[in-house]
Amino acid sequence: MTRIQKTVFMLVAVVALIVGLTVNKVIHNQRQGEPTAMIDAGIILLPQSRSLPGVKMTDQNGQAVQVDEFKGKWSLLFFGYTFCPDICPTTLAQLRQIKSELPKDALGQLQVILVSVDPNRDTPQQLKQYLGYFDPDFRGLTAGSIDDLQKVANALSIPFIPADTSKPNYTVDHSGNLAIVGPDGTQRGFIRAPLNNQKLVAQLPELLKRQ
Repeated sequence: MTRIQKTVFMLVAVVALIVGLTVNKVIHNQRQGEPTAMIDAGIILLPQSRSLPGVKMTDQNGQAVQVDEFKGKWSLLFFGYTFCPDICPTTLAQLRQIKSELPKDALGQLQVILVSVDPNRDTPQQLKQYLGYFDPDFRGLTAGSIDDLQKVANALSIPFIPADTSKPNYTVDHSGNLAIVGPDGTQRGFIRAPLNNQKLVAQLPELLKRQ
């Protein structure tokens, strides 16, 4: 194992440990006051909401978007990329299926957003074409720099390891969890991977009733 590989391995291990400890703490606190069905569905609510950073990104239509202005709807943010060989297409296909089974009144309150961890390749045009394969209503966001992207990822506790873009066909290590952002524009929690379609279809409408 090379020095770079060892460094990346250690970073991934540290990030996984921190995220694991955070989620376990939240689950412990949540079990004292939240329905077990929601926890069983992988929906982990934070004891206190978190503000999002004022980072400007670009959506799949080439329009500027302020991350701290996701308001009016519940948002599920998934950090992935269009060249991902496995977890991303699987997760997006699951989210499409979950959406198709939700009540109509719930659909109007919910949006799915793919935040690209590969701004080097994921142009707005690439995001739009890719997301169109799954659901034309899915939104995509790409950052102007890795630093901006990491600010958003760190604020939401959704880790990823920046890729070595000099290598051909590179991949990006990232989390499969989803961040839950409420209609007030603050983070309310997470949905843990892997997604359970049946349980999420049953519990997401209950989440959307919250203020």
